[in-house]
Amino acid sequence: MSDHHHEQKVPRALLIGAAVLIAFTFALAATSRPRLLAQRAQPLPPALESIDLGFEDREGGNLAVVEIATGRDVALLPPNTGGFVRGVLRGMFRERKLESLGHDAVFTLARQADHRLTLEDHQTHRRVELDSFGPDNSAAFAALLDAGKRAQR
Repeated sequence: MSDHHHEQKVPRALLIGAAVLIAFTFALAATSRPRLLAQRAQPLPPALESIDLGFEDREGGNLAVVEIATGRDVALLPPNTGGFVRGVLRGMFRERKLESLGHDAVFTLARQADHRLTLEDHQTHRRVELDSFGPDNSAAFAALLDAGKRAQR
């Protein structure tokens, strides 16, 4: 048997480069969250139309969309339907959980002056630009806005 003695030297320039890269990564991560919050906090001009909605899990896996002002159901999404709506809500509720907020959220669904659809949680200040996911996906929320407006009449 032969003894193996390996003496490995890492070049100093490589160690310095790695340290700079790690420091840059930490600095980028530390500054990105405040910038995102600042973007969220930017107020929008008055919307063309808006409605405050709540979302409730119901028996059998149904998701009820409730118009807050009247307490009326705007829509009922059966299990395995409303995938985009459910996906957006999962993201919104994930943020609420991270901020230790409850599930009794009020979301404002609005059609902006430029006709973009947005969904905003006023407690977390998170706003989702729904049109950025394509016309088919934003249409799911447009249908909720239209149904909510009908429920207010």
